[in-house]
Amino acid sequence: MTAPESPAPPHPAPAPARRLALLALPAIAVGVACALILLGVSLLAEQLQDVLWESLPDALGVGRFSSLWMVAMLTATGLAVGLALRAVPGHGGPDPATTGLVDAPMRPGVVPGLLLVTTLALAGGVSLGPENPITAANIALAFWLGRRFAPGAPGEVWVALAAAGTIGALFGTPVAAALILSEVLATQPGPGAFWDRLFAPLAAGTAGALTMSLIAEPSFDLSLPAYAGPHWGDLLSALLIASVGALLGLLAVYAFPVAHRVFAALRHPVLALTAGGLVLGLLGALGGHLTLFKGLDEVKTIAGDPDGWSAGEFAGMAIVKMAALVTAAACGFRGGRIFPAVFAGVSLGLCAHALADAVPPSLAVSCAVLGVLLAVTRQGWVSLFTAAVLVSDASVLPLLCAATLPAWLLVTGRAQMQLDADGKSLR
Repeated sequence: MTAPESPAPPHPAPAPARRLALLALPAIAVGVACALILLGVSLLAEQLQDVLWESLPDALGVGRFSSLWMVAMLTATGLAVGLALRAVPGHGGPDPATTGLVDAPMRPGVVPGLLLVTTLALAGGVSLGPENPITAANIALAFWLGRRFAPGAPGEVWVALAAAGTIGALFGTPVAAALILSEVLATQPGPGAFWDRLFAPLAAGTAGALTMSLIAEPSFDLSLPAYAGPHWGDLLSALLIASVGALLGLLAVYAFPVAHRVFAALRHPVLALTAGGLVLGLLGALGGHLTLFKGLDEVKTIAGDPDGWSAGEFAGMAIVKMAALVTAAACGFRGGRIFPAVFAGVSLGLCAHALADAVPPSLAVSCAVLGVLLAVTRQGWVSLFTAAVLVSDASVLPLLCAATLPAWLLVTGRAQMQLDADGKSLR
């Protein structure tokens, strides 16, 4: 007697096309607004950076990136950010060590102060990117406006639209937003097919990416020598380099709560940020001016001359950048961790190429970035996407997918670079 066939699993009911179409217009509006806010903060920070790192030291007769100026400027930046956080409403939101890339919306009154301290940190040379605070600001504004003008829409819709619009603008492509949100949506039960739930965020991400691309033309391609194609030796190199990158990222992850406790012991945000700025200045003097700032422009400089530094110098830059990332994120600066982690990964990859010239620089860089990002962000898709887009060569994808496996085994289940309210690492 044969067992009865089990019924097929029910498919989620598709959302009505009309409802999805109605979401398209607000999604596009949110995406455009998110890109403009990101662009405005970035341009303002660049203008202020020119004043702080070019006009001012030239007027004072001090070297633009002398050790003295780096220490003085980063210390002053920490003091300025600390005083601003003390004065602005909401004090810039929760402790950044406890926040991720996409979090619950904060009060809209916090946003102006958050954008101010983010601009100061970006201009002052702090080793953090804009992604976390800009995403938090855009989520807060979209949620507040959405609840006012469309109170019947679920609140999580506005969170998803703002997150997608911001991420699409940051990377210049909606694919990054779709990949990040796919990991978020996979852990959140909800009605409708997966692509129904992704429809409006994808529209927002597309609008944000197109707005940024048409105005600023962002590019992540490092213009490294083209990869000639996979070989058996390349497979071993990919597995090894990605694993070393993951270990470097894990060192930073485990140092993070320790550094946070050290700065928290100062018991005052102004003191903690000033001390953090001093440490960042000393690290900049140690690693050179290329290890300052968020790292996106600086990484193109080192990638433009893969043979311009020794293996030891590349390794030093990678270690200094990771130490600067831990310091900046632990002492209270508002900022994201993706871009500095990319710089550390590129430096590590170029170190591997310098040690073994037979390892193609494109392969070494992409695998090292993959490993570091997996440890720091714990987001597989965005790590794989970022590593691939840096070299703009589809032939490295099979090796990157293979390299993901041992790197993920090293990081999964371990501490994350995010703390809970008690200062303990999330897992």
